[in-house]
Amino acid sequence: MRAYHQLLQHILENGTDKGDRTGTGTRSVFGYQMRCNLSEGFPLLTTKKVHFKSIVYELLWFLQGDTNIKYLVRNGVNIWNEWPFQHYLNENGLADKYPRYSTEWKDALKEFVQQVKEDDTFAASWGELGPVYGKQWRDFGGVDQITEVVAAIKRNPDSRRHLVSAWNPPDIPGMVKAGLPPCHSLFQFYVADGRLSCQLYQRSADVFLGVPFNIASYALLTHMVAQVCDLEVGDFVHTFGDAHLYNNHLEQTKLQLNRAIRPLPELKLNPEIKNIFAFSYDDIQLKNYDPHPGIKAPIAV
Repeated sequence: MRAYHQLLQHILENGTDKGDRTGTGTRSVFGYQMRCNLSEGFPLLTTKKVHFKSIVYELLWFLQGDTNIKYLVRNGVNIWNEWPFQHYLNENGLADKYPRYSTEWKDALKEFVQQVKEDDTFAASWGELGPVYGKQWRDFGGVDQITEVVAAIKRNPDSRRHLVSAWNPPDIPGMVKAGLPPCHSLFQFYVADGRLSCQLYQRSADVFLGVPFNIASYALLTHMVAQVCDLEVGDFVHTFGDAHLYNNHLEQTKLQLNRAIRPLPELKLNPEIKNIFAFSYDDIQLKNYDPHPGIKAPIAV
């Protein structure tokens, strides 16, 4: 994943210091593109351990059209918890009692997640993120975009219309209440020489924490779509709008850049699966993943 390391270095050397919605501050560049050949290995970072289980369950959650964190937390995935939790605090007049990122805030977050896991009524009220990715992928104004794009790739692989959009302006206000408007907002498939490629446009990219997940998630989706369409995999192309490092991620970034890149792991899918919605967690396996240890960094909410 030298391309990812080059992006980190590019931001450190050429980024502009900017304020941001979270109040954390970033070093940011605008307009960047990187490419990886999926036939050379699965692009999961090796210079720090990335939680592949979270990537798989999140993608399956998107494909189900789900928008409630209940499914995620019941499967041990916690990457979306902070946003609905902060919404819960704000709506119940508790934000001042639990200052963001304080010890009390973190303890209350754990209690919130446990209640989402155990109480369906609570989860229905407070685990909902609004009409985020899964809703848009599977029901964009009544259109099931995933079903449509898979059918279109099979029917007319040379089409230039194999697009899925998560950016739905009328739904943005509903997304920001307890979640986020889509950061990875548009992707397009392309077929050439029997290979399926995917290009993602990401309007906003937390390059240290979020982008490693985004790369692996869309690479996995490309493998899955390729299999159900009887294609091989081609390239994953990642195009960025605002690509940034948060100011409290800069030292972690420098640590990661000092680590040696190791060989990429291998992805194995159950070859019997021919329906994009039929994949389960057990149908997706990662082989020979040998990363450096993880690097902790705070998430900006």
